[in-house]
Amino acid sequence: MAVRRLDLGYFIRPASEAGGAQPRVEPVLAYLVRHDDGLILFDTGIGAADAGTEAHYRPRRRSLRDTLAEAGTSVDDITLVVNCHLHFDHCGGNPLMAGKPIVVQATELATARAGRYTVDALVDFPGAVYEELTGETEIRPGVFVVPTPGHTDGHQSLVLRRPDGTVVLAGQAHDFASHYASDHQARQATLHGAAAPLPSYRPWLERLAEFDPRRVLFAHDCSVWEPSAIGF
Repeated sequence: MAVRRLDLGYFIRPASEAGGAQPRVEPVLAYLVRHDDGLILFDTGIGAADAGTEAHYRPRRRSLRDTLAEAGTSVDDITLVVNCHLHFDHCGGNPLMAGKPIVVQATELATARAGRYTVDALVDFPGAVYEELTGETEIRPGVFVVPTPGHTDGHQSLVLRRPDGTVVLAGQAHDFASHYASDHQARQATLHGAAAPLPSYRPWLERLAEFDPRRVLFAHDCSVWEPSAIGF
């Protein structure tokens, strides 16, 4: 189960959202998974939005078709799409996947269809086929979808069990690898019985920890989390 990162551009988060005095440029990353049962694409890049959203985030897109070609494949070769959630910077290439199953949590799809959430044309387009899940599911041998709510109620991550260790494609479950690392350390301190006060952490981290991940990858951060005790 080889995993390849795909660079699909970036957007510029304004300072008012970045939590500092300056704006922040964030990559938009998707992941191509080569599974024995076919190619899986985790997220599809930045879609076209309304003029206000475009001006607010100033996105720069890389063509999904061209990026897949650089990886030696094509849209036609994709057998399954998984979106971590349905904001426009994660499902922008979904209309290219007409007729292919798109795996999403039922809660996420219902929220997207309720309006005022994302770009409607990226959700319901000609040929859209959704595979709605409610909770954790093994969608292919060794490939698990795990709910990781927080950024959105229906956010999900993809867990890949590989012979050399489990890889988690965490999407925007955390914005940055450092945030995941902080939650991981908070959990460790709690398990070790450290005295209060202690920081809280996302409750689904318990489930991800059961998979004993060797690497955790993110949608808006090129950094990769690895456990502290690992060989080089």
